[in-house]
Amino acid sequence: MTKIPDFLIPYFRTNHAGETGAVYIYKGILAISKNKDIIEFSQRHLKTESNHLKIISNILPYKKRSRLIFLWKILGYITGYLPALFGDKFVYATIYSVESFVEQHYQDQINLISKDKKFEEVKDLIKSLMDDEVDHKNEAYENFKSLNLFQRGWSVLVKKGSSFAVKVSMIV
Repeated sequence: MTKIPDFLIPYFRTNHAGETGAVYIYKGILAISKNKDIIEFSQRHLKTESNHLKIISNILPYKKRSRLIFLWKILGYITGYLPALFGDKFVYATIYSVESFVEQHYQDQINLISKDKKFEEVKDLIKSLMDDEVDHKNEAYENFKSLNLFQRGWSVLVKKGSSFAVKVSMIV
């Protein structure tokens, strides 16, 4: 089992909160979408995000997790449900925005530990998680290519919301 160094615990708290939110984003999408492509996309990605959550849950002590998990579930669900009301491009723009943020968040963690060989195992874990998120981002992008003003605005809101959630979950 991968051991998380103490200084990375706040990051893994955010990772756990984020993967929880991601699971609920896909649950929100699946609750309302009738589009077979969106349903298939969401089911596949839900499986990956659920696996990520399981991995992180197995290595992050329960007492070190965010005390706001209930909030991340609710906000994740809303972040999936709302765009599914407005159509495919909104869903894909949401996933692209979230995953773009997550890619940078995971890369920041890799950069933090990359020079120290004793963190090689945890770095490999983070890289593996990030690679899946990049695949999700790229797949979402392939399905929209361009966005209208409202979709772009929603994307900005999603990224800002993700950033705020990370800042909060780093400490709570």
